[in-house]
Amino acid sequence: MQKSSLRVSPAVQPQIFSTAEFHAAVDALAPEIAVFDCDGTLWSGDAGTGFMRWSVESGLLSLEAIAWLDDRYRGYLRGAVSEIEICGEMVQVYQGLRESAMRAAAAQYFAAQIEPNIFPEMLRVVRALQARGCEIWAVSSTCNWVVEEGMRRFAIPAERILAARTAVENGRVTRTVLDVPTDEAKVASLARAGIQRPDAVFGNSIHDAAMLGIARRAFPIDPTPALLERCVQEGWAVYYPASVAPRP
Repeated sequence: MQKSSLRVSPAVQPQIFSTAEFHAAVDALAPEIAVFDCDGTLWSGDAGTGFMRWSVESGLLSLEAIAWLDDRYRGYLRGAVSEIEICGEMVQVYQGLRESAMRAAAAQYFAAQIEPNIFPEMLRVVRALQARGCEIWAVSSTCNWVVEEGMRRFAIPAERILAARTAVENGRVTRTVLDVPTDEAKVASLARAGIQRPDAVFGNSIHDAAMLGIARRAFPIDPTPALLERCVQEGWAVYYPASVAPRP
């Protein structure tokens, strides 16, 4: 999630890849391990916040759960609740619901709200890397049900998906948080999976900066203003898929 961010002076901008240059740069790197953020990187929009709102509108959540989450989210917008806290709580709020119901809801939501926003250029990159035998991981602070559903479109298996998740007991969601990969926690989640220095990392927000920083080569995608500032500092070239490319 991204509430506010710094702005880069128009006079100072990072290199911007054309689509051909972007694909050529990835091909030339020939990564053996590549890591992708999801929201804003593989598709436009924030699937995590979107699923939260969809859960409210569809009646998936109780009125009590909605009131609690609304209060916490308002605290997040005020800065009283941290990024890692709100991302974990956006999974905890489903406690007591059957995991099968969560997976069904995630499938319905993703197909209707997110799938049309998948960047075809990024789908092409993932498929090209898979064709050459690259090991691909997805890392996201969005709940695992939505991310795992989305990764079906990219043929990335669940065992290579690191997302916000809670424990499931007797088929039901609990409040026990198992992982919330955001900011430096994305690096920690990868390390626990045995990934210390991936060859390529793709991300779009300042919450991906730590993960981008451990890559042999960083590929910022449609960067938010705060990440754009970091791109200037680090000398990272950026790429904008056609549907979100800035107008001249």
